[in-house]
Amino acid sequence: MRRRSFLARSAAGAAAVLGSGAARIVPVLGQPAQQTPAGATLYNGIQLPQQWPPKLAGLDREPMPVPYLTAPPRVIPIDVGRQLFVDDFLIEATTLRRTYHQAKYYADNPVVRPDKPWEQDGEEARAMAFSDGVWYDPADGLFKMWYMSGQKAATAYAASRDGIHWQRPSLDVEPGTNVVLRQKRDSSTVWLDHHDADAARRLKMFMVVPKPGGGWMIALRCSPDGIHWSEPLATSGSVGDRTTVFYNPFRSVWVYSLRTSFPGLPRSRAYQEHRDAAAGLNFSNHRQYPWITSDRLDPANPDPEFSSIPTQLYNLDATAYESLLVGLFSVWQGPENGVCKQRGIQKRNEVLLGFSRDGFHWHRPDRRPFAGVNPTAGAWNWGNVQSVGGGCLVAGDRLYFYVSGRAIAEAGRGPWTSTGLAFLRRDGFASMDADQQEGTLTTRPLRFNGRRLFVNVDAPRGELRAEVLDPSGQVIDPFRRERCQPVSVDKTLVEVRFSGTDLADLRGRPVRFRFALRNGSLYSFWVSPDESGASHGYVAAGGPGLTGPIDSEGSKRL
Repeated sequence: MRRRSFLARSAAGAAAVLGSGAARIVPVLGQPAQQTPAGATLYNGIQLPQQWPPKLAGLDREPMPVPYLTAPPRVIPIDVGRQLFVDDFLIEATTLRRTYHQAKYYADNPVVRPDKPWEQDGEEARAMAFSDGVWYDPADGLFKMWYMSGQKAATAYAASRDGIHWQRPSLDVEPGTNVVLRQKRDSSTVWLDHHDADAARRLKMFMVVPKPGGGWMIALRCSPDGIHWSEPLATSGSVGDRTTVFYNPFRSVWVYSLRTSFPGLPRSRAYQEHRDAAAGLNFSNHRQYPWITSDRLDPANPDPEFSSIPTQLYNLDATAYESLLVGLFSVWQGPENGVCKQRGIQKRNEVLLGFSRDGFHWHRPDRRPFAGVNPTAGAWNWGNVQSVGGGCLVAGDRLYFYVSGRAIAEAGRGPWTSTGLAFLRRDGFASMDADQQEGTLTTRPLRFNGRRLFVNVDAPRGELRAEVLDPSGQVIDPFRRERCQPVSVDKTLVEVRFSGTDLADLRGRPVRFRFALRNGSLYSFWVSPDESGASHGYVAAGGPGLTGPIDSEGSKRL
């Protein structure tokens, strides 16, 4: 089935579930949908409130309420992306145990260290992705990285064939170096925009630069190749220094994650959105939409001297992965810069995760560091671990997460900042687990327009089976578990087959899946129109074999 035809059927099916007045927004590769209006229904059945973005009265240190988890849709469309078990959105009942997983650092980190003269032009050597960005560019089959080079805050470019071994090409911007822009800066975000029809604007850089008269502002530049950047095409009003930007393709908007402060909450986030990257910078009051801050569940500094310091939200980057947004929360645990300089240490920032299905509200179930510090002598990430723009990349069966970290000064060397890499199984944020005693998971009512059921499962010494239920909970013939071929593999993409049939006759009908698992872990499921198992979900910053922002390849790329 062609992609556009498939999505058209998805839209029709959703309208039948939601009623004739429902507005259904379905993102289409290469043709972004209109910005989702307030009150509309999203691709996953969540209805936005009439006031959007939600106007919060203020922020406090309580965890953020997530409305779609307390009142999920009656029927959940699942045509966009792999369906992950990071929360209970999809789950009606289960006897499986949920486990959240942390990324594992690459043993030979850092992958980019400040070992060039132009990266050592101050007291602190830097080859530091401070958001900036790491992307896979399908145009030339390269991993590409942009990062802060040296203390004078130039921006440099590196490239890689495998995402692990990086080269600094000699470029013509500053001959003999890999510098692409000499500009005093703080935070910066680089985004590969697959939707912009103008090739000269396919790469966008949102850089926080000094504002005339004092303070900081965002300057937007564009580039066809990531090396030669335009003059600023638009600038914003005043923003905080660690401000970043990401694109939410589920609603076709650029989101400005604005550093701000509120009484008692020095480092927090305000929210702005706009369909146009340049026009969206025309905001005058960046405190208009309070968004999110660190809360009482975030981990404090384990050093007894600093453990009483309230945590703060240093930054929030985000990316669209499969059927949801993954948020990278850089949580500050102190101490302040002056104390760090006096003690010869680094402030403690660690990256934690959050998940959003509506683009505004964040569910943060695991408060362990996803990518943490290592405060031991010689460690590249002794402190100040920061996330990278683009979020993660899909490299075969693994996700690649890049972060920067700071080492402390040692004899004969000042402090230095570099960029490292961490790995996670694809879809591996959370698993639903069973031991030798079989457990089950029953979904809420779902609707789909595909015909083949796929899972990401680790059960080589166990077994996974599935069956399909009608809305009343009765098993539908011929989709009983006895007719399901058992799955006993460790694969991130494997089809669940029913003898003599597929799911074609169930398209457009509300049904539930019931998974029975023994001695294994289930990470995700999805229904694809394709034999390849293409999920038609988003793939963050891309990866080898992927031709755009959406997985339309499935097993063909593995």
